[in-house]
Amino acid sequence: MTNRTSPSKVEQERSIALAEVTRSSLQRLGLPPTPRNYEIWYAHATRHDRALNAALDGMLAGGAVPTDTDLDTLYETYFGGARALGKLQTVGTGISAELRGIVGVITGTLGAASIYGDTLHRASQDLTGADDPGSIRSIVQVLAAATLEMREDGLQLKARLDGAMSEIANLQQGLQAIRMESRIDPLTELANRKHFDETIDEAVRSSGQRGDSLSLLMIDIDHFKSFNDTFGHTTGDQVLRLVAMSLKQNIKGQDLAARYGGEEFAIVLPNTALRQGIAVADHVRRAVMAKELKKRSTGEIIGRITISVGVASLQPGDTNETLIERADNCLYAAKRNGRNRVVGMVGSGMMPDADARVA
Repeated sequence: MTNRTSPSKVEQERSIALAEVTRSSLQRLGLPPTPRNYEIWYAHATRHDRALNAALDGMLAGGAVPTDTDLDTLYETYFGGARALGKLQTVGTGISAELRGIVGVITGTLGAASIYGDTLHRASQDLTGADDPGSIRSIVQVLAAATLEMREDGLQLKARLDGAMSEIANLQQGLQAIRMESRIDPLTELANRKHFDETIDEAVRSSGQRGDSLSLLMIDIDHFKSFNDTFGHTTGDQVLRLVAMSLKQNIKGQDLAARYGGEEFAIVLPNTALRQGIAVADHVRRAVMAKELKKRSTGEIIGRITISVGVASLQPGDTNETLIERADNCLYAAKRNGRNRVVGMVGSGMMPDADARVA
């Protein structure tokens, strides 16, 4: 008799083999087995997604090791959107089912109402010809029974509609949660690049129309790559979260803090002139520098980190691209002039309007 391995056993063995391939690949590249990295390399090992495999193989060409920024982009492209789409499809199916249920109940109730109308019509005709108490009593009993049945149908419809509206309200909350999830960077819990792009586009448009002030801060962590190489990606992620927390603590109202990409961040400040924007930037810079960083695994004091910030304000005729470009130019000027500083600029020329630094 031939021994056959069960399908579940085969699948289990395949999963173990893929997990080992994933672990070995990450170890060979010196990458930590974080959930993001593990998911990317496991999917690569399955060879199911040709586009993902091609993109990752391109990054690995020539023995190169992908950067955190590369992997963030890869994950957002091939995993983030798909998950959100799957959740949207689930919620959409739920809403469709509820709506179909409502239509069914209403259709049934309309049918009952039509029957009730026919009953009233016949009773009206019967009453015209009725001339004895017994006939009249019989007609009234039929009407009473039909009316009671119609009332019960109405109560059932109301209960079903109330339940459906409650369920749809819950599903709408789910949609809102998915929408927010698709606009948030999972590591720092700041707005992601997509959310930033939408916000700066709308802010430039509306501020330009109303003549309101608008400032943009572009922020970069000083020496982040060497820091990441020295202490590892896990501690690097801790640094990113620390900077993100400092950004959150120094904005308010309609301000938006976002992870622009890798170790670069941005803050959109509506109704904020350049001088005020520079003040906010320096508060953020000081807040970051004031925090002492510990390595979580050992408790080792690593030291302090610093950031460089470029600030630009909206000028007549600006687009979101020109505003970002000027803020970026200021950021590069801050880097060139020693880092750990804020540089603000008015207009399109390289003419710093302010320079703040604390040693």
